[in-house]
Amino acid sequence: MQYRNDRSGNPISILGYGCMRFTRKGSGFDYDKAERELVRAVELGVNYFDTAYVYGGSEELLGEVLHRNNLRDQVRIATKLPQYLVKSASAIWQRRENPDARLPQYLVKSASAIDRIFDEELRRLQTDHIDYYLMHMITDVAQWENLKRLGIEDWIARKKASGQIGQIGFSFHGSSDAFVEVLGAYDWDFCQIQYNYLDEHTQAGRRGLLAAAERGIPVIIMEPLRGGKLVDLMPEAGKRLVAANPRGWTAAELAFRWLWDQPEVTCVLSGMNSVEMLEENCRVASEVRVGEFTDEDRKLVAGVRDAINARVKVGCTGCGYCMPCPRGVDIPALFRCYNEMYTEGKNEGRREYWQTVSLRKERAFARQCVGCGKCESHCPQGIAIRELIKVADRELRPLPWRIAGDVSRAFMNR
Repeated sequence: MQYRNDRSGNPISILGYGCMRFTRKGSGFDYDKAERELVRAVELGVNYFDTAYVYGGSEELLGEVLHRNNLRDQVRIATKLPQYLVKSASAIWQRRENPDARLPQYLVKSASAIDRIFDEELRRLQTDHIDYYLMHMITDVAQWENLKRLGIEDWIARKKASGQIGQIGFSFHGSSDAFVEVLGAYDWDFCQIQYNYLDEHTQAGRRGLLAAAERGIPVIIMEPLRGGKLVDLMPEAGKRLVAANPRGWTAAELAFRWLWDQPEVTCVLSGMNSVEMLEENCRVASEVRVGEFTDEDRKLVAGVRDAINARVKVGCTGCGYCMPCPRGVDIPALFRCYNEMYTEGKNEGRREYWQTVSLRKERAFARQCVGCGKCESHCPQGIAIRELIKVADRELRPLPWRIAGDVSRAFMNR
C-alpha cells in the first residue's frame, strides 16, 4: 500500500474503504462477510474508512468490527454531518393544501441537532473521536452559510480543541464554480469530490481538484467507477477496447490508475464488497506510480469514455440518495436496468428489471410516483428523475413484460 499525506502530515492510504455498499443480508448487512473484508483491508494497509450518518447501519457495523478486532487505533474514520436540504413528502402535500405553510429546509436545523447527531455517531462508531469529519453533500455556499448561522465554526473549534474531531472537511456535489466558492469560504483541512474520467469536467472536476491542490487541501475521491459504469455497466465497445489493451489492465484498474496518476488525488474510495476485489485494488494501489500514464493510455481512456457516453441514457451512479421514495419506487434499480438495456442489450435490461423489481411482493414501479420531488432534491447528479422514470418504465415494461410480471408476482405471492 502507498500513502499520501493529509494536511497535518499524517499518512492516508491511497485506497480508502467506502462503507456505503456492504453486502446486504435480509433487512440489514452481512456482518460476518463485512468483518472479513474490513479486517483484511487493514491487514493490506488500508487505513481510511469512510461512512456517514445516513448510510443506514454502516456506522454501527464499522464501529462494531473495529471494536471487536481491536483495530480502532490502526485506522482513520471519516463520517459526516447530514446538513443538506430535506423536504419530506408529507410536508410537500401540506404545502399544496396550505401555500403559506413553512417547510423544513435542512436536516440540521439547530445547534443542538449538530451535537445530538455527532454524539450519536460516536456511540455508533464506539469511539471517542472522529479523525475526519465532513459536512455532507454540500452543493453551494448557501448551505455552508446556513451552518454558520447555527454556530458551526465555533462548534468545530471546540471539537478540534477537545480532540473529538481531528480534521474538518466537506463532501461536494455541484458545479465547479460553486466548489471553488465553498473552498474559499472556510479554512478546510480536506474535501471529498466525485471524480473519474467520465466526470473530469463536470461537478467539481479537474478545475476543482487543482484549486484544492493550490490551497494545499487534500482531496478524497468518491465514485471512481461511476456506480459501475466504468466496469460492469460499460458497453461492449468499451469492454473490447479495455480487453485489447496490451497492458492487461482491467476496466477497474484503468479507472484507478487514471486517478492515482494525478498527484493532487490523496485517496480514492472504493465500496469493496469481496475479498477478491479488495486484494486486487490493493495490488494496484501498491504498484501504481505517478507519471506512468502514457499518451496511449490517455487515448484508451478517451475511447472508452466516448463508447460509454454514446450508450448511457441516465447519469445515475446508484448512490441511493434519492431513496427511500415515499411511494416505494425503486429509482436506482429502474435507472440501472434502463441503462443496461443500452449497454448490455434491451432484453438483458428488461430481464434484470423483471427479476429484481417486477417480482417483488411490494410494488416499486414508476407509475406509483406522485411527483413530490423529494428524490430530485437529494440527487447529487441533478437528474430530472420524475420525468425520466416514466420514460425508463415505458421501455423496461412494454405490455408483454408488464403482463408477465403481474402474472408471475400474483402466482408467487398467493
